Amino acid sequence: MPQIAQLAQTYSSQIFWVLVFFGLIFFVIGRGMVPRVMENVSRRDDQIAGDLAAAQAARDQADGQEEAWRKRETENRAQAQAIIAKAKADAAAASEKKLAAAQSRLDKKLADAEEQISAARAEAMTEVEAVAADAAQDIVQRLAGVKVTAASAKSAVKKAMSHG
Repeated sequence: MPQIAQLAQTYSSQIFWVLVFFGLIFFVIGRGMVPRVMENVSRRDDQIAGDLAAAQAARDQADGQEEAWRKRETENRAQAQAIIAKAKADAAAASEKKLAAAQSRLDKKLADAEEQISAARAEAMTEVEAVAADAAQDIVQRLAGVKVTAASAKSAVKKAMSHG
């Protein structure tokens, strides 16, 4: 095979050109492009690390602000509850005071009404006794023809009313 026979003649020249191209590629890519790529990667890593640190700082600050807000909100709720409780207590005390005053007025009116009823009842009983005594005197005189004194008629009516 002639191709194999030529291999020894072209071998040194092919090795030379392979070394020339690998050397050229090494210096162009290895010494020129790789450092720039590595620099960009390093810069990007630094930027990402900086962004992550800034994000963490912002998160910590937001957490601190949220905690402060929650604390203020809790204090405001507690103050509002205290105000509501005080208002309820004041309203209950005012209502209790008004109810006590109204109850006192009603008790006084009830006592006055009971006195008036008692006086009216006593007056009515007196009138009933007087009318009954007059009626008894009149009935005894018409039926029996006997004249009864007003005092004895009143005593008989009182005795009859006390039994009934």
